[in-house]
Amino acid sequence: MVREPRGRGPWAVAVRIFGVFVALLGLPLVVGGVWLIALGGSFYYLLAGLGLIGSGVMIFRLRSLGAWIYLGLFLLTFVWALWEVGLNGWALVPRLVAPAVILAGVIACLPVLLGRGGGRTALIGGGVLAVAALAFGLLIAQANRPVSPLSVGGELPNAMAETAGADWPAYGGTHGAQRYSALAQINRENVGRLERAWTFRTGDLPEEKWGAETTPLKVGDTLYLCSARNVLIALDARTGQQRWRYDPGVSDDWIPYTAACRGVAYFETASATTQPGSGGTPAPAPVRPAGPATPSAPCAARIIEGTLDGRLVAVDARTGRPCADFGDKGSVDIKTGMGDVIPGMVSITSAPTIVRGVVVTGHQVLDGQYRSAPSGVIKGFDAVTGELRWAWDMTRPDITGLPPEGQTYTRGTPNMWTTATGDDQLGLVYLPMGNSAADYYSSQRSPAENRYSTSLVALDVATGRPAWSFQTVHMDVWDYDLGSQATLIDYPTGGGTTPAILLPSKQGDLYILDRRTGQPLTRVEERPVPQGGVEPAQRSRTQPFSLFHTLAKGRLTEKDMWGMSPIDQMVCRIGFRQAAYEGPYTPPTADRRWIQYPGYNGGSDWGGVAVDPRRGWIIANYNDMPNFNRLVPRQEADRLGWFPRGDPREKKGPAAEGAGDPQAGVPYAIDVNAGWRMGSTGMLCKQPPYGGLRAIDIRTGRTVWDRPFGTARKNGPFGVPSMLPIDIGTPNNGGAAVSAGGLIFIAAATDDLIRAVDIETGETLWQDRLPAGGQANPILYEQDGRQYLVLMAGGHHFMETPKGDYVIAWALPDRR
Repeated sequence: MVREPRGRGPWAVAVRIFGVFVALLGLPLVVGGVWLIALGGSFYYLLAGLGLIGSGVMIFRLRSLGAWIYLGLFLLTFVWALWEVGLNGWALVPRLVAPAVILAGVIACLPVLLGRGGGRTALIGGGVLAVAALAFGLLIAQANRPVSPLSVGGELPNAMAETAGADWPAYGGTHGAQRYSALAQINRENVGRLERAWTFRTGDLPEEKWGAETTPLKVGDTLYLCSARNVLIALDARTGQQRWRYDPGVSDDWIPYTAACRGVAYFETASATTQPGSGGTPAPAPVRPAGPATPSAPCAARIIEGTLDGRLVAVDARTGRPCADFGDKGSVDIKTGMGDVIPGMVSITSAPTIVRGVVVTGHQVLDGQYRSAPSGVIKGFDAVTGELRWAWDMTRPDITGLPPEGQTYTRGTPNMWTTATGDDQLGLVYLPMGNSAADYYSSQRSPAENRYSTSLVALDVATGRPAWSFQTVHMDVWDYDLGSQATLIDYPTGGGTTPAILLPSKQGDLYILDRRTGQPLTRVEERPVPQGGVEPAQRSRTQPFSLFHTLAKGRLTEKDMWGMSPIDQMVCRIGFRQAAYEGPYTPPTADRRWIQYPGYNGGSDWGGVAVDPRRGWIIANYNDMPNFNRLVPRQEADRLGWFPRGDPREKKGPAAEGAGDPQAGVPYAIDVNAGWRMGSTGMLCKQPPYGGLRAIDIRTGRTVWDRPFGTARKNGPFGVPSMLPIDIGTPNNGGAAVSAGGLIFIAAATDDLIRAVDIETGETLWQDRLPAGGQANPILYEQDGRQYLVLMAGGHHFMETPKGDYVIAWALPDRR
């Protein structure tokens, strides 16, 4: 029998302090454990808390029993963790890492607790723990590898011929938005030799709300881009040297949620000499520019952008001077006919789309402010003169231009804040529509709003009238607006191919529709969904689910809760048990939080997806996080000071979208905890990964490979970067570009890296550190026989990545 030590000397004092620490750790686990059991949750935390208290008391008394109690508790924890989550490395982190650290402390106490022979026991215990730690690290590493590729492949029959090559003339690479380049100079064998070719800085750095999100265009020997606050810039495609610059003079009070300018449009007037007629007469499709933009007449080639203050601006592509023939000295105010517009309420943040000489634009209406927000009206303007050709106000089909004197377009209707897609052959423009104003309350919406919200709407570009629509959410109260630009593809069918459109969604579902009719080409199933909430009569009994493919994961359970230790994991478990959650489309509630999964960032968002037409694969990066929401009654919201934009009582300063949005005009404000972050540590309550990158076979909808996307190097508790190069899978905003060289180029994640990924395996072949966040879509082009990769690194305030104004080009070493 081992003789107990007497407790003298500094080592004994240190052991006693450690015992107090262990016992104190047990107290919150006991209290929280009782609470969790009362809510129907796990018994483990109560048992663990009691074990820690017992162990801590015995260690404080310098009794060896304390060590044996903790050893038994650790073994129980180990068995329980494997029973709950198996060998899921990330899920084991909060269950085993902190207990293992305490175990290391207990082992260090053994020489004092056991007396003679304790040192040898401690040495053996330390060795065992080190081996276990190594095995755990290998388990984490294995969990982050892409799933094994499936044996699929082969080119799609009659794959779409329109792909980007030497130029990148449209926001999505081409007007079909496949984000695919036929260039192959940079390939899987040599991509590791990429180096920076040049860097340009726009000089436009907003103090707050930064997030330029810019995708440049490349036409001829020139890059065209816009800065965060709509400064138009032309760069030499070889050197990155500025050729011209035009500032449309947007003031900061017009910045909505983010100072973003995702892109611009390029147009040659020579290709638009025949304009669409009023009766839908087809017009020639514009010629896609492939050579230098050098027409001699002023503005024969022009750059058109939308601004944060709600204007369309057209400038000469050669000189940057405003096009005098376009609108009023080079600009058109899209807000005409909307009535009173408070600065920041109407902004164009995405690239316009030009179809058959008509510039089609939607606009962002600042979320969460007023039910009677400005209209979401869609407008089409002549690309040469700026004349309004048509307007689509969904509740007033009788209005085809400006509203009658004294009237306005219908306020509060769904808007299109993202980028449309055009089909010149069909004369259709495809609008990914958002939600009605006051996203989380639906009782005041009209039948037309309920029909077209969160839908892909195809308009006849000659008339602005709907040809068809396809809805992805019925009676949307989850802010599941369609954020991704849809992609034109040729879908293989029994008789060859069908002209189709690929539609990603924030819910994660991918839909393939016949782009002529809107009919699904793959199965869509209406499934029963949860009912109730604050508006039970408003909730649709079913919602559409794509049976082709979904990026969404399974239903959340208590076991999916996470944290940096068992304590904060327990707090998240309690939150899960207290919240309303019945799976997808759980209705909004006011008496308690409800869980929305996926959250409003997707699934897919404004970065869209890329398509490799040679392989017939979709490349999709996605988010995998819940939101933790609550509707807040009006009187409570007023007490909290939640007032809308333009109200003198409005609280200034940055906040996450939906975190205290007033929704003035409806009974409830909305409080969104985006990603469901813990207030104490800032970490997310759901276990990783939080983002992924996936390849999908278009023929079958099957996953080719899937991997966590984004490392933990810039993420950590309390906002402290961990600098760990481990693929945890981070939140991401922005999309990918795919090349014939077998590569996926993508930044988007919060680790401030740009990557080249092997399209066949999902393995990262090359990466470079960015000076600011890479929340933008990259482009590929060729100039003078040299292929370039270009990205705007502007950062993003919501994604908490560093702000910047960098446009960076990479290329292989120039051996000429």
